[in-house]
Amino acid sequence: MRLYHASTVVIEKPDVLHSRSKLDFGPGFYLTSIREQAVRYAERFTRRGKIAFVNEYELDEETPEFTIKSFSSYNEEWLEYVAACRKGLQVKYSYDAVSGGIADDHVFNTVDLYFAGVITKSEALGRLKFEKPNNQLCILNGHMLERHLHFIKATRI
Repeated sequence: MRLYHASTVVIEKPDVLHSRSKLDFGPGFYLTSIREQAVRYAERFTRRGKIAFVNEYELDEETPEFTIKSFSSYNEEWLEYVAACRKGLQVKYSYDAVSGGIADDHVFNTVDLYFAGVITKSEALGRLKFEKPNNQLCILNGHMLERHLHFIKATRI
């Protein structure tokens, strides 16, 4: 599977150590299968006067020794998982990678209102059902990165 990661540097050997902790799926190396999504994210760096790259990788199709959790929609399970990760809480399941929708600006506003207690879980889910999930894969396990994610090239944006 072809995957992309936007950055201000070329990342030939990604790791999980340089990640922030309170992200959608916790600390890890984040990628997307949608190149245009990575380009849009890289353009955020260029608007701030920074150099930006879209790093391209190939993820092995078979990773039998690793557990990947996939969220196919913005549902209650996704909301609870993202809420726990964004609060920096230990999630009750241990996965090597997690895939699903990103809490982008529109989605994040809803999630933020839910976190703040302004809207209920059912109100948040009602709003989220109209959002089309974009795509992210967070590899949480460094061994999975080393064994199954292969750098192809980086393109300057």
